[in-house]
Amino acid sequence: MADLDRQEGVDPHGSVYRVAGALTITRAATTQREIDAMPDPLTIDLSDINRMDTVGAWIVYRAVRDRGAKVIGASRDEVSLLKQVGEFDVPARVTPEEGAGFTRGVAELGEWVSETGSTFVGLLGFFGGTLIAFANIIRRPRRFRVNAVIQRFDVVGVRALGIIGLMSFLIGIVIAQQGSVQLAQFGAQIYTINLIGRITVRELGTLMTAIMVAGRSGSAFAAQLGTMKITEEIDAMRTIGVSPIEALVVPRIISAVVMMPLLAFWAMLLALIGGGVFVWLSLEIPPITYIQHLHEVIPKTDLWVGLIKAPVFGFIIALAGCFQGMLVEGNSEEVGSRTTTAVVQSIFLVIVLDAVFAVFFGFIGWV
Repeated sequence: MADLDRQEGVDPHGSVYRVAGALTITRAATTQREIDAMPDPLTIDLSDINRMDTVGAWIVYRAVRDRGAKVIGASRDEVSLLKQVGEFDVPARVTPEEGAGFTRGVAELGEWVSETGSTFVGLLGFFGGTLIAFANIIRRPRRFRVNAVIQRFDVVGVRALGIIGLMSFLIGIVIAQQGSVQLAQFGAQIYTINLIGRITVRELGTLMTAIMVAGRSGSAFAAQLGTMKITEEIDAMRTIGVSPIEALVVPRIISAVVMMPLLAFWAMLLALIGGGVFVWLSLEIPPITYIQHLHEVIPKTDLWVGLIKAPVFGFIIALAGCFQGMLVEGNSEEVGSRTTTAVVQSIFLVIVLDAVFAVFFGFIGWV
């Protein structure tokens, strides 16, 4: 842009673009299209201009830089503005991230371990606060919110019957179909009933119900509490002397703990019905025979295993959902992030606990 302070003459063989009035952002698109349409060599005449902002100066500067255009008729202020624009036209230096490959991977692993540890510590602290809230309610029963718990029963349990029942029914059909295909190779299709009965009552009925509740109710808990945190409703509750843990967390945990065994039993029942329908239609095993065989092959310990795990899973799901909801800060984007984290965390903890229960019940002989 050193040539801008030399008001060169017009090339008789070139084209001249004359600007009249204001060259500002409002005319930027039109001016750029008109300049692009002009043939080279190009001369830009600024004699009749009365106002130019940085956007207009950038358009003129870019024509000089890219096409070798000449500028005439520019006043001292306009030349100064063009020079200032040119001074800032420097390549941006991109600093590469420090550490690559193995080093970066180790750093990210360390960050993940640190974040996981802090989350676990925070969850333990939240668990302790919840136990204190339960103790306060036991000492002062009048603080127990019956209506809130009943409302959560409806949301967590009653409204989930349809989707959990349909899912379990289809899972029962899938287990029966896959099991019969494999057992047919050995001529032991009758043992499909054993497979359906034991795997649904002992494991899949409770586990799939927990995963569904985590995705449905756990996410709802996190989103509800997170929204209340953003709108400062929780702060308002603390201001008037109401404990958010007692008013919001405890009813949700109670509802999840109470409804999970009922939903798990409902899922077991529908899965057995689905499997029974398949073996009746595909293997031609009558329903009476199916029911009698189930009674013979399913020990009572399998039912107890499934029902014992259910309230623990419900407690973990509600605890993780409420914990992530109470961590929301800043904006609505945080609500979505914490809701996703609540679902992932709940499912992960449920699967870990299911493995722990499997080892424990195997150790005590409930196999």
